[in-house]
Amino acid sequence: MGREFEADDDLRGARFVDVDLTTAEFREVTLNDARFVGVVAHDVEVEGLISNLRVNGVEVMQFVEAELDRRHPERLLLRSTDVAGLRKGWETLVDMWAATTNRLAGLPVRDQNRRVDGEWSAIETLRHLVFVTDAWFRRAVLGIEHPYHPIGLPAGFVKHPTEMGLDPSAHPTLPEVRAVREAQAAEIGAYLADLLDEDLEKPGARTSEPGWPVDPSDETVLGCLQILLDEEWAHHQFCVRDLGRLD
Repeated sequence: MGREFEADDDLRGARFVDVDLTTAEFREVTLNDARFVGVVAHDVEVEGLISNLRVNGVEVMQFVEAELDRRHPERLLLRSTDVAGLRKGWETLVDMWAATTNRLAGLPVRDQNRRVDGEWSAIETLRHLVFVTDAWFRRAVLGIEHPYHPIGLPAGFVKHPTEMGLDPSAHPTLPEVRAVREAQAAEIGAYLADLLDEDLEKPGARTSEPGWPVDPSDETVLGCLQILLDEEWAHHQFCVRDLGRLD
């Protein structure tokens, strides 16, 4: 086994020269301003939040984004800047997740909770989206001071989850998670039904309670909703990918 570097290891500015990184795995790392020079990279897979990526002098992300939009036209709705588009985007996501959750319900419980390649299980993914909705909608948009459902699962960079009312020992069943998700979806649908275009440029809510995001007012209402929709879409892609591997 190779050495495993942890989050506290400061590798900023490190140089890897004549190093064989075959089969290496980089998970939850930051590669801003990194340079790969003279590398050999056959059969490489990269997933994440990527922008301004140059390969052999060519900025490739515009081609990647265009191809993703071609394969998944719903992505255009997720970038909507008007309420009508956001409503349609949300309805599309709800339908996508309903079909996938029905598929998940047909699997044995052990597979519903099984991790693939170290990623979250399907139920953990749904729990994470419970947290995302509580964070970016109920806290950031509605301004609820104690918005977090205990079964929500935050990302590792969110500090002090228990102080936010989250239960790290929670192990809910799929029906329990699904009930929470459906209640959240109804709340978002009702909010979007009454939302006006002029409301989208308002700042996110201010709240004195600690939580995530730290200061929702750094984003507009539109920004908060776009983050929510993007998270829903991205994690749906991850979930479908891993369900395919389980199948």
